[in-house]
Amino acid sequence: MSTLALATRSEEAVSSAFSAAGGDPRVVDLESATWRVGILPCSAGAIAYAKVLVDGVWRDLLRPTKATKLDSPGSCASFPLIPWSNRIADAKLTFGGQTWQLPRTSPDGTAMHGSVLPFGFTVLDRTGSSVRLGLDSRSVVGMGFPWAFTTELTYTVTDEGLTVTTTVTNVDADAFPAGFGHHPYFVRSITPDCGEPQLEIPVTCGYALESAMAVDEAGPLPARADYSTLRPLGGKFVDDCLTGRVPGPVRIVYPGARADGSDVEVRITADDVYSHWVVYVPVARTYFAVEPATNANGGFALAERGVAGSGVFVLEPGESKTGTFTVSL
Repeated sequence: MSTLALATRSEEAVSSAFSAAGGDPRVVDLESATWRVGILPCSAGAIAYAKVLVDGVWRDLLRPTKATKLDSPGSCASFPLIPWSNRIADAKLTFGGQTWQLPRTSPDGTAMHGSVLPFGFTVLDRTGSSVRLGLDSRSVVGMGFPWAFTTELTYTVTDEGLTVTTTVTNVDADAFPAGFGHHPYFVRSITPDCGEPQLEIPVTCGYALESAMAVDEAGPLPARADYSTLRPLGGKFVDDCLTGRVPGPVRIVYPGARADGSDVEVRITADDVYSHWVVYVPVARTYFAVEPATNANGGFALAERGVAGSGVFVLEPGESKTGTFTVSL
């Protein structure tokens, strides 16, 4: 995009582990004294890498994107989920008694991870530590969502952390249901000598899932995904949607990660609109995901049935919804 092409870039801000990209012009590099983050406007505003300073060394906090995958948002370090999070069963969206067939974007036949991933965002504002991106669904062909909307993403790094703000606005003549989220992949080992990561997600409820989608309102936390108190991440497969938030941040602790043997602790705080967390722990992988999300997996179907707590919101014409989350060290 022309705005991106004209933007000045600091080569010193390019992640050392990301050097295979060769200072790729597709990447907008953001920097503070303790954070380095790369954003990919042309790849749905995904995150290419996020590094933090640990004992004077830049370490990957998020799974860095391979240089050959910069055009594939789903393979990036994190990517936005707009205008819904997770899946829609059979790619059929029902609202107000009417059903729309959406594109099937997952091998399981669902419409997965929203509709913006095939499209580039425009750079609206840019500084050395912040970038604001925008996308108007009316400006592209094949959005795969029945209503017109605009969305903005703002990424800001400070010495304290990375802040991500998402806004979705209804520019249609009719009301529509919506949601949003983000999909960060955290590394299992932030330094070579750290122990198994520990995870705490302060919630009280989870969902019974069929084909990874909620079938009813939330109930007790499943034991496999009960991270309500700090415990080791574990090596078993987890793919769950959690809700019933209680005060306190999500915590990821990397034991003994510092040179003096002390821990590195990551905290994620989020606005109340992010009423759900999706936790994904694949087997024998070097990463895991803790995703802030407004809505439950399959939330549109829950909302249409009148199930409480789906997290789906309805935007009237001209109405916006905004949410912010922050990852700090």
